[in-house]
This record gives sequence, structure tokens and C-alpha cells, in this order.
Amino acid sequence: MMKYIYPYVLLCLVVLASCSPKGPYALTDKVYRDKTKGYVATIQKQLPDSLADSTGAQIPSAWVGTVNFGIRKPNYVIIHFTAQDSVQQTLKTFTVTSTQVSAHYVIGKDGKLFHMVNDYLRANHAGLGKWGSVTDMNSCSIGIEIDNNGNEPFTAPQIKTLLALLAQLKKNYNIPQSNFIGHQDFAPKRKPDPGPFFPWKTLADHGFGYWSDDVMELAPDGFDYTIALKLIGYDTSDINAAIIAFKRHFIQTDITPNLTQLDLNVMYNVYQKYAGL
Repeated sequence: MMKYIYPYVLLCLVVLASCSPKGPYALTDKVYRDKTKGYVATIQKQLPDSLADSTGAQIPSAWVGTVNFGIRKPNYVIIHFTAQDSVQQTLKTFTVTSTQVSAHYVIGKDGKLFHMVNDYLRANHAGLGKWGSVTDMNSCSIGIEIDNNGNEPFTAPQIKTLLALLAQLKKNYNIPQSNFIGHQDFAPKRKPDPGPFFPWKTLADHGFGYWSDDVMELAPDGFDYTIALKLIGYDTSDINAAIIAFKRHFIQTDITPNLTQLDLNVMYNVYQKYAGL
């Protein structure tokens, strides 16, 4: 009897296996597809919301579709380190609802690129902060997380992948050179990433962000570093936090809030680039 049951059981297992989700993220991929369908339905909505004046009287309204419109594009790139132990841990963090965090891209130590959110959609990567007049950075940026615990150099394959990705993003969305910044720049009171190990000069050499010139002018007498930081983009409501964030990005050998003459020279040089002087 068993010789007849065994092939049947084997057949059932094969059928079940063929119907099972494929890959470790098949279920989260399905959730992603289902959510994007919901967003499609939202943007296809044509009936205007009902409006009433101060007396409660309904205001006449109607939908008239224009022929002149387009999809919104990202205008910033924010670079992070993951502050976790492995890319697998980060992918797990970004695929459970309890964390409420995500990024558009994750880059592993071997240079492998994981695309997790469509470029035109909003990812939860920047949080509270301010850069220039921008306070809702998630709505206008692409977030890139690099597998790094914050206490180690970034790998050559990671930077190679990052440079290729940034070149594509800059070309696709016409992102200005000044708009490639770190999480620390946007949120100096909260975040240290991507940290002093990150090769900002290499990025600037390729047109992503700015770096100080090799030969610099002395910062003039009376140079107001608070105004300079603000013109670069930093939130100066906590000036020490803004100075530390600036030095993590542009000095890197010293991340104290104290400003040396060299620091002031670098800031004077950099601020002129960001302010377009």
C-alpha cells in the first residue's frame, strides 16, 4: 500500500512547492505591489473634495482634466550608513511594518544593489530635520543606505556601485550637484551618518556635492560662520550640532564643535560654492 501512497505524497509536495512564494521576500514584494495599486487608484481620483464656506453652504466644484502635467521627481539624494551588522539585517529591518523605516536603495559590502522603493515614491529614510527651506525631505529625495556599522571604512565595491547609481540618478532627474548630502547634514541634531569614513571628496570629484579646493583663501576677518552654515543649508538652531555635522562632512579628521582657522578657511571656501558666489 505504501508504494502507492508515496508517489502521491511526493506529487503533492511538488505541487505545493510550485505554488509557494519564491524567494525570501516574496511576501513583502506582494505587499509592495498591493500598496502601489492603492496609490494608482488615489492618483486616478477625479471627483474634487466637497467644499463648504464659513456658513456651511456648498461651493460649486467640478473636475476638468488638464493636458499639462507630469509626475513629481526627486530633487535630493540623502546618503546613510545602516548602523547595522549586515545587509541581511537591514533588508529585514526595511521589510517589517513595525520599524516604519525604509530606503530607496541599499548597497551591500560586495557592491550588490537592492532597489526597495520606486524612485517616484516616498520612502521613510530622512525623518525630522531641515536643509535650507526643506523640512519634509522624504517627499523630495531618494534615500541610499550603505551597509556599514559606522565604525569602519566603506568598501571599494560599495563606492563603485554608489558612483554608478548617483550618475544615473543625477542624469535621470537632473539633480543639482549641491543636492547630494548626508543624513547628518539634514538632521545634525539626531544623526551622524554617513560619518567621517565616508569619501565625500571622491563623490565631489565626480560631481556629487562639493568639496573644498586644495588652495584656499583665508576666511576674512569678521567671517560669520553661523550665516555661512545657514547658506550652505544647515539648520543652525543648535550651532554646535551644525558645526559637528559640517566637520563630519568636510573636515573628517576632527569632529569637535571647535573651529580652527583651517576649519574656517574650509567653510569659507565651501559656502561660496553652495551659495553660488
